[in-house]
This record gives sequence, C-alpha cells and structure tokens, in this order.
Amino acid sequence: MANHKSAKKRIRRNLARAEINKSRMSRIRTFIKKVESAIGAGDIDNARVALRQAQPQIMRGVTKGVLHKNTASRKMSRLAAGVKKISIKAV
Repeated sequence: MANHKSAKKRIRRNLARAEINKSRMSRIRTFIKKVESAIGAGDIDNARVALRQAQPQIMRGVTKGVLHKNTASRKMSRLAAGVKKISIKAV
C-alpha cells in the first residue's frame, strides 16, 4: 500500500489513465471491426470507407501510446490486404 503522498497521487493518476486508454482501445477495435465486417460481407465500398476511417484512428493510438508502431502497421496492412482481396474478386 502506498504511504507517500506522491505514490497515492500516482495510483489515482494510473487509474484515470487506464480508463482513458481502455476507451481509446475500444474505439480503435470498433473501427477495425467495421472494416472486418465489411470485408466479410464482401461490401467493397463500405470496406474502403471503413478502412479510410480506421487508419487515422489506429495511428492516433500509436501517438497516444496505446498501440505499438509495428502492431498498428501490421493491423493496417492486413486490413488493406483484405480490402484489396475482395476488390480483386469483384473484378
């Protein structure tokens, strides 16, 4: 248990930051799910729009420190590959 005033403050701050980070990750996951569901449904237009909306959200997660840079790049790459795959099938 924390005894120092600064340690108690740090605990409070960590809890507050954890809530904010949880909210950010939830938002990012929602955007990713929108892209994945559009890919699964084979809806090319919605998949492209969703991907365009998801990319800045994922990168914002990197700048805020909730996602690692390489993790974000991998997620965006896989989503883009999925959109490209259904685009090729449609042609």
